[in-house]
Amino acid sequence: MIAINMIALGVAAHPDDLDFGASGTFAKWAKEGAECYYLICTNGCKGSDDPKMTEKKLIKIRREEQIRAGKVIGLKGVFFLDHNDTELVADLKLKKEIVRHIRRLRPDVVVTLDPTMVYSKSRGYVNHTDHRAAGQAAMDAVFPLARDRLTFKELEKEGLKPHKVKSLYLINFDDHNEVVDITGTINQKIRALECHASQISKESLGWVRKRSQLAAKGKRYKYAEAFVRLNMR
Repeated sequence: MIAINMIALGVAAHPDDLDFGASGTFAKWAKEGAECYYLICTNGCKGSDDPKMTEKKLIKIRREEQIRAGKVIGLKGVFFLDHNDTELVADLKLKKEIVRHIRRLRPDVVVTLDPTMVYSKSRGYVNHTDHRAAGQAAMDAVFPLARDRLTFKELEKEGLKPHKVKSLYLINFDDHNEVVDITGTINQKIRALECHASQISKESLGWVRKRSQLAAKGKRYKYAEAFVRLNMR
């Protein structure tokens, strides 16, 4: 995909989700001339084992970490919905909030977490409930809610007209039909993740490199990110 004049919006649950799954791709698109944005649905207030950490303090830390990471990637902006961590629900309220951003930014591409990825046998991994909720709400917002004029008619009265997203990218490490070469932006991806100092360990950074290498297996390049890509009709 050539990203000149493209607008791309990433929608995820927590600060750092998109940087784990898609920041190499966003950095590549930004370098190619795309306008790139993140929409983060929760405040990340539960993500700490530090007994001295408070939710209020953690919210501030994680917001600042995501903003710094966005600058590393080359994002035009980062938006926060500030739902409580672990409490995200794919209800009509959340979907409308996402639709509002889609209609305002009018992205060609939306990137989100694959809500069908409930668990991974190979990795012994249960996907976070917030990840699934954010992904489901974003999918529904893309189709049909942002597209249909008679849905959320009050948004049109605000000047936010219906918008049809061209492509939907679902982050899925285990099952995918699209890989994006991020060899030229892997270091940006790592630097972006390092901005999330409250969450990231050296071990997890090593895992990210390994996972990016596995996504590129059999290709002519070294590092990649993997997605389910849907071209919307």
